[in-house]
Amino acid sequence: MMVGSVARKTCVHGDRDLDVFMLFDPALPREDLEREGLALAWSIAQQYTDIIREKYAEHPYLNATIDGFDVDLVPCYQVKEATGIQSAVDRTPFHNRYISSRIGDFTDDVLLLKQFVKAGGVYGSDQMTEGFAGYLCELLVLHHGGFHNLLKAAAGWKPGMFIDIEQHAAKWFDEPLVVIDPVDPCRNVSASVSDTKLLEFIELCQGYLKSPSKWFFYRPPICILTEEEVSALLKGRESAFLAITLKTPPYIEDIVVPQLRKSLHTLVDLLKRHEFVVIRADTWMLEDRSMLLFELLVDTLPAVRFHAGPPVTAHVNAAKFIDKYIHSDIIFAGPFIRDGRYGVELPRRYRQASDLLSSNEVFGTALGKHVKHSMKDEFVVHSGLECWQPGFEPFISEFLQKSSPLVRIRRAEARTS
Repeated sequence: MMVGSVARKTCVHGDRDLDVFMLFDPALPREDLEREGLALAWSIAQQYTDIIREKYAEHPYLNATIDGFDVDLVPCYQVKEATGIQSAVDRTPFHNRYISSRIGDFTDDVLLLKQFVKAGGVYGSDQMTEGFAGYLCELLVLHHGGFHNLLKAAAGWKPGMFIDIEQHAAKWFDEPLVVIDPVDPCRNVSASVSDTKLLEFIELCQGYLKSPSKWFFYRPPICILTEEEVSALLKGRESAFLAITLKTPPYIEDIVVPQLRKSLHTLVDLLKRHEFVVIRADTWMLEDRSMLLFELLVDTLPAVRFHAGPPVTAHVNAAKFIDKYIHSDIIFAGPFIRDGRYGVELPRRYRQASDLLSSNEVFGTALGKHVKHSMKDEFVVHSGLECWQPGFEPFISEFLQKSSPLVRIRRAEARTS
């Protein structure tokens, strides 16, 4: 069964993704579905290509490259009602029927919206993008009665927006945007949309209504910097750049990217605990390598650090603190009283941020499970221009030239006017 935007004729020009669902009897045990489904998928894919990858989501499926198309071959159960789904993919055929029976004259509006969000950089429900899925775009157009009506409504949205087309919500959600699935009252179709992507979409709607242009439908190209330009920018910023590169764990993006983000946040916290000021941080995943990128105010701190002890009025603990340090050979100064507490000035364990990130301290943090396993095998800490690693040029270029989608559009308009 063909599903997705191709089946519904809402596929944007240039998209080359096909979803083929293989329907099985719901009575078939889950293990048999996985085994027989994969066997059937392999037998089909091998007739057309040798470029085949086995991937894992809720259960295994195949991804194949056939004549330039990215084709997913997905086994699922052929359930009669959406309430009978046994896995997340089982509801997809119901999405297909729901949209196909209602899309009518709104096909062009859906295509406009998809191109609009694609050009604006907010299209895609994958974990790296955290934006608008194609199915979500279709529902929003149907609910608001067209592309322009949606933009007028969305220009006034705020985080917390709630839409329930069928008025049948059976669960409470706290995501920034909530759109209840018409075929599943317990699912939020827009769960992938982050705060940032929602606000960027609102900004785009407001900008288009105020002053429309073709650049809302043709994404301005990212300027890929040269190594010389990056070097000049780093010198001009007078900040410190550090990056960790590691082998990408062998799992699908929807599993790896959240773990990369979790690892990024926990390492930012580690740096802050050691008094390094983090200006900005981000992560990126390639098929074979991933990067955690940090911009710090400085990457070298003084040898001395202040260590706060107990309040002077906490007599027992204060006495223990003084006894611990009064004859210490390692302190620079103290104990002394500051802001009502005893304190000492101690040697700093990690003066260099790169030394901290290279240490075993990183494994004492809440790294993502698969990221930790990969880093235990091997990881490299890069500093300054060393961060300019092959394959990551677009990521670092965008990091250094960060701006909102509307700002990019207005700059493109100015360049071409």
